[in-house]
Amino acid sequence: MKRALAWGAPAAVLLLAAVLRLWNLGNPHSLVFDETFYVKDAWSLWNNGYESTWGDDPDKKFNAGITDGFTTDPSYVVHPQLGKWLIGLGMALFGADNSFGWRCGVAIAGILIVLLVMLIAQKLFHSTTLTVVAGGLMAIDGHAITLSRVSLLDNFVTLFTLAGFGLVLLDRERNLPRLMAWMRRRRAQLGEDADGPTWGPTMWNRPYLLLAGLAFGLACSVKWSGMYFLAAFAVYVVVMDALDRRRVGLPFWFSAAVLKQAPATFILMVPIAIATYITSWMGWIVTSGGYYRNLVTAESGLRWTGPLAWVPDWAQSLWAYHVSAYQFHVGLVTPHSYQANPLTWLIMWRPTSMFYEGVNKGDAGCTFDSCASAITAIANPLIWWGGTAALAYLAYRLVRYREWKVGFILMGIVAGYVPWLMYLNRTVFQFYGIVYEPYMILAITFVVGLILDTKDEYKRSTGIAILTVFGILTVLLSIFFYPLWSGMQIPYWYWHIHMWMPSWI
Repeated sequence: MKRALAWGAPAAVLLLAAVLRLWNLGNPHSLVFDETFYVKDAWSLWNNGYESTWGDDPDKKFNAGITDGFTTDPSYVVHPQLGKWLIGLGMALFGADNSFGWRCGVAIAGILIVLLVMLIAQKLFHSTTLTVVAGGLMAIDGHAITLSRVSLLDNFVTLFTLAGFGLVLLDRERNLPRLMAWMRRRRAQLGEDADGPTWGPTMWNRPYLLLAGLAFGLACSVKWSGMYFLAAFAVYVVVMDALDRRRVGLPFWFSAAVLKQAPATFILMVPIAIATYITSWMGWIVTSGGYYRNLVTAESGLRWTGPLAWVPDWAQSLWAYHVSAYQFHVGLVTPHSYQANPLTWLIMWRPTSMFYEGVNKGDAGCTFDSCASAITAIANPLIWWGGTAALAYLAYRLVRYREWKVGFILMGIVAGYVPWLMYLNRTVFQFYGIVYEPYMILAITFVVGLILDTKDEYKRSTGIAILTVFGILTVLLSIFFYPLWSGMQIPYWYWHIHMWMPSWI
């Protein structure tokens, strides 16, 4: 029975996540928000090997099923190609004129995110209950649901960075015992001399680090923000290697970690990430029509000279493209009605409205005085605000107790949220927070585990009562908000009572 529950409960959570993300996914049958860029780019990429421009009034024609309006003229895009290939795959399978087809890729990514959250929770906490808590919260949260129902790139970034996070966890679980075993062998061989000056071994046999580099490279191949995770967790691995070496008694633990193991870690993680990223541009590389594809030629006068003169023209052109895209990103200050300062993301001050349509009675099947259909990335308030409070508690707990699990979870926030604080004046959006939401969920789960694990019976029973109320209210809130996450037609008054703050409108 216990074994059946250990498999059955997470399976039920995964099924629930799938239903919430796939049900009526094709509604509305029109491009919403930035789907106008990514869906059309995906389809031209699938057909031409590079993103290309479209003719006049392309959205109206595309919504009407006219999906062959792309030209061979290159389009200027500022994100790598992998995420659009994945969107295009769904369109190739179900038809470019099928709105389910152009959204199914992000929906599947959203389901896999829930699965990964549960697998990571099980590894971290070794508890079926906490695994179900983590997966359940991720499954029913509106921010995660909405980003799984609109064809944007961010769910793919979240999926790959979360995979890298899990692989780093597996490496940590495997590496410390191997280091301890090395020290036992050394002591058996050298006896009293074993504790003499030594740097210890260079640990090359770390396949999970190699795979983590691949996962972070895949994330970078969707959006450049994946680089923050690669950098943050490469540093994290070096720091934890140093602490592990100190724990097992190596005298030169710090210098060994920085000067001996860190170069090995770099070689394991970074080259495969770079190779993966370059490979993601293969459509642009092997065709000749992409933007800037032929910028550098013998006749252009732009070829590099000196030590880098050997670099192929396509690579020089790709570099120039990246310089241009970077300048675009850092200089993007075009006002948008739903832009949100990163300082306000953790309190969910300005959720992103992806779609809104208001109609009067008798129009589009509306049977009320007025109706509204909306897709708004409002998180379940109890989950999001509870996650923010849990993160604050974990930060306090890290300072006081220095627990590695706490530090590991917070590194997800460091990689997914902190870098955006460098761009407070840029045009950015609340929904970018999907990339760090799994770590908010894990923070809540950690706190739940502390409550359930207390030895004081009164505190435990009180905590369980509070958690039960929290769980019930969270589920009810998700039911209450789901119409605004899925584009259902509802009475206008019902939409309006969800706007708890003026900044949500």
